[in-house]
Amino acid sequence: MKKVHKLILQAFIKPFIVTFCIVMFVLLMLFLFKYIDDLIGKGFEWYVIMELIGYQCAVQLSMALPLSMLLSSIMTFGNLGESYELVAIKAAGVSLRKAMSPLFILVGIFAGGSFLFSDYILPVVNLKMGSLLWDVRNKKADFLIKPGIFNSTIPGYAIRAKSKSKDGTVLYDLTIYDKSKGNAASDVLVAKEGYMYNSRDQSFMILKLIDGVRYEDARSNNAKTYDPRQQFTRFYFKETETKFDMDAFEMKRTDENLFKQHHQMLNLRQLKLKSDTNLMELDSISKISAQELKHNILYTSRYYNEGNREKAKIELNGDILTYIPESNRRNVISSALGQIQQFKDGTFNRSTEYQGLIDKDIRYDVEYHRKFTLAISCLLLFAIGAPLGAIIRKGGLGAPVVISIIFFLIYHIISTVSEKAAKDGAITPFWGMWMAIIVLTPLAAFLTYKSTTDSALFDMDQYKIKAQLALGWIKEKLNIKKQKV
Repeated sequence: MKKVHKLILQAFIKPFIVTFCIVMFVLLMLFLFKYIDDLIGKGFEWYVIMELIGYQCAVQLSMALPLSMLLSSIMTFGNLGESYELVAIKAAGVSLRKAMSPLFILVGIFAGGSFLFSDYILPVVNLKMGSLLWDVRNKKADFLIKPGIFNSTIPGYAIRAKSKSKDGTVLYDLTIYDKSKGNAASDVLVAKEGYMYNSRDQSFMILKLIDGVRYEDARSNNAKTYDPRQQFTRFYFKETETKFDMDAFEMKRTDENLFKQHHQMLNLRQLKLKSDTNLMELDSISKISAQELKHNILYTSRYYNEGNREKAKIELNGDILTYIPESNRRNVISSALGQIQQFKDGTFNRSTEYQGLIDKDIRYDVEYHRKFTLAISCLLLFAIGAPLGAIIRKGGLGAPVVISIIFFLIYHIISTVSEKAAKDGAITPFWGMWMAIIVLTPLAAFLTYKSTTDSALFDMDQYKIKAQLALGWIKEKLNIKKQKV
């Protein structure tokens, strides 16, 4: 048994490592393609990109681990079945269930580790990943002049050059609009040539201008103090320098505490605490609404008798206005309409707040169940992949890859659709997060039963023989009917 267990473990670990690396690489490429516009042309240091990729590897573990578990299990038992090693193991009197027992333990360890990872490590990774990605996406692109196009990346300036040198340091036929003073009017600067270079501390970009003119609108400062003939000024120069502050192009790190309240940045204990606090707020809003409703639906009919205000003790039958004196009806109706409008406005404001709390509570519950579904999905997809590989008896990266992708897509589509339905409030968060596992569990049990009974479930020759027998039976019945006719 030790040799059999060692054989199966060795046959599983190598494909698992290879498939995990391949799946993680594909998911990282999808991430980079998605955010390629936010990463290119912004002058990031290499360690910023590597930090972002490292966080993304941890985030994508929830998808990479189940898929690699499914693919590697199909490959492992497909290879063992194709080389008839499973037949030899069964011939030695060892059942498939006993032979797979060390793999169940190993997969159980992976599942337990994934649960601990999703509860303790993943919230921290999501926090750092979300903060870094926010800063990366909000960082401005590096200052780059394209010939014939205005560049407005520097706050308060719009710069255009008709052409530039090959190394990009010399600009020709420059036009600069200066709105840095915060005025409606613009100062315009025109020059034949411009030389760009950075200051020593890299905090300023210096543009040395040759042979140009500067047009200033004096009205932008205080038009009343200037003579109408001197509201526009023009300065000619042979050489001048203009400094541009490059602080806007530096990546500034946002305080991570601003993201800590997001549901993906919380562990199980914090999610439970947030959910309880949320339910208390919902209960408080419901009680306030109920009290106001009770107060507004109590109708009191009053009338005046000999100058004294008394409560009318009457039974209301029909129109309530008939019990109110005509002189007071207008005031009563106006007061009632005002109370109804006030109650309507208050109810609308509270309903918006109430719906926001409901959405937060749903997301807390969804994230709470997600901590468990990652671990269970590893066990489920292994329970599907291992017997499936033993049945199809095909190894390598051909049929196992196609079959594993099909089953994983089924799992992913069901889980994605049900999770969206749960977030929309169509179903409860429990059913939304566990729907895919509940649906595919009978399939895993069926495949396990078929693999232990040596079923030829995917044997095409068997289906061809059955199809031929069925066609023969139909032809025989048709011939009998013709003979009777």
